[in-house]
Amino acid sequence: MKLSVLMAFPIFASSAVMASDPDKPIPGYPEAVCEIVYPVAKDNSGQPALFWKPESDSGEKAPLLVALHTWSSDYRQAGGEAKYAEWCLQNNWIFIHPNFRGPNKTPEAMGSDLMIADIEASVEWAKKNASVDESRIYAIGVSGGGHATQLIAGRMPGIWAGISSWCGISDIAAWHAETSAAGRDKYAKDIEKSLGGPPSPGSPEEKDATHRSPLTWLENASPVPLDINHGIEDGRAGSVPFTHSLHAWNAIVPESRRLTGEFIEEFYQSQEAIGEIRIKDELYGDRPPVFRRTHENTRLTIFEGGHEIIHLAALNWLAAQRKGQPANWNPPKVADLKTTDRDTQSGK
Repeated sequence: MKLSVLMAFPIFASSAVMASDPDKPIPGYPEAVCEIVYPVAKDNSGQPALFWKPESDSGEKAPLLVALHTWSSDYRQAGGEAKYAEWCLQNNWIFIHPNFRGPNKTPEAMGSDLMIADIEASVEWAKKNASVDESRIYAIGVSGGGHATQLIAGRMPGIWAGISSWCGISDIAAWHAETSAAGRDKYAKDIEKSLGGPPSPGSPEEKDATHRSPLTWLENASPVPLDINHGIEDGRAGSVPFTHSLHAWNAIVPESRRLTGEFIEEFYQSQEAIGEIRIKDELYGDRPPVFRRTHENTRLTIFEGGHEIIHLAALNWLAAQRKGQPANWNPPKVADLKTTDRDTQSGK
C-alpha cells in the first residue's frame, strides 16, 4: 500500500510536512515503499525516512523493523538495505529506514545526540502512524549501521525487543587510527569532518569521539537482546577490524566473561581462535561461525566472512525475540530471503 505523506505536525513553522511524490518509486525498493518526513523535537526539524506498513482492517499489531543505513550512505540507500524492506513486505512487518543525519561526515551525524534523537523520533512516528506491536520493535544495521545499532542499544535500551549488529565500529578514535594506518583515508577524513579535527590524545575531539562511540554506552545494553556479528576477514578484506566487536562484547558482559587483551590481539593477528571449532548454524549458510560467546542477552559471533551482513541469520533471529523476555539463541527459520553476495556487502 501507499501511505499518504501529507500530515500535520504543529512543531513546525509550516502546518504540513510533505515528502516526495508517493507514486514515484524509490530506486531499488519495492514500489509500495514510500518516503515520509517525521518531526524531531530536539532541533525542531523534519527528517526523511523510507516507510511501509501492512494493511490491517482489524487493527492487528505488527513488528517494527528500524533499519539503519551504512557509514557513507543515507536513507535512500538500496542494495542490501532494500532487503530489509523486502523481508517486511513478505512477513507483514512495519518498515522504517531513517536518515539519522545522513552519511557520517558532518557534526550532526556519526553518533551525535541529534542522530540518536532522530532514531528515537522515527520509532515514535511509526507508533503513531502504524499499528506497532511494542513487544516486537527491532533494529538492524551493518558497518556504520552496526555502529548506530550498538549506540542505540546503550543509549535507549528500553525500546528494543532485539538488535542485530553487524561489523560495527565500537571505538571512533581507534578506528580513526586504524583507517589512517591502513591507508583508508576517506574514513579518517570523515571522522575529522564530524569532530572538527583528528581525535588526538587529550584533545576536545578525542572527548567528542568517546561520546560518539558505543564503548562508552554499551554497559547499559545488558537488558537488550543484542546479537553482535563480525566477519573474521574484516580489517583486511574490509574496513573495520573485527576486534571492534570483541571490545563491544567486553563492554557489556561481566569481567569474568571478558576476552583478554592478549587473546584479542592474537586472534586478530592469526585469524584463528585456538581450540575453537566451526559451529553449525544453518542460518549462517556458507559463512559458518568460527567463534561464538553468549552471556544472557548478549551474543558475539565471528563468522567466516568479511565486512558484510548475513540477512537470513539476522532477520530470523530478530523474529524470535520479544521485549521483556530472555534472548532466544535458538531461533527457527521462519522465512527465507533471496540475497546475493552483492547485497551482503553493498555500500558500506
